[in-house]
Amino acid sequence: MNAGDLVAVSGQIGLVDGRLVDGGAAEQTDRALANLAAVLDAAGLATSDVVKVNIYLTTMDDYTAFNERYNAVFGSEPPARTCVAVHELPFGALVELEAWALRRPAAATGSGEAGGRA
Repeated sequence: MNAGDLVAVSGQIGLVDGRLVDGGAAEQTDRALANLAAVLDAAGLATSDVVKVNIYLTTMDDYTAFNERYNAVFGSEPPARTCVAVHELPFGALVELEAWALRRPAAATGSGEAGGRA
């Protein structure tokens, strides 16, 4: 969903082919992040374009496992985020992510035209 220069990516959980991945919160986080990356890629964006993430966990006991996997993707300059515990998520998921990404202006290509268009 585009909102000007912002792209909203609705909730991503650890689904593959309509089923939750095997394992716990860490494995579901890996898959949810991969699903998020795929949606961003389809919109011509990357995880480096994400400016805000909302995270839903069914228990804060999973926060450490989630955070390790999240940090591996977003690195030393992660986007702003909110993390809350909720009672339940779709399909019995343990983790859900939603994100906002910023579509940045194309860099000049040296041709004197922004975005490389002549």
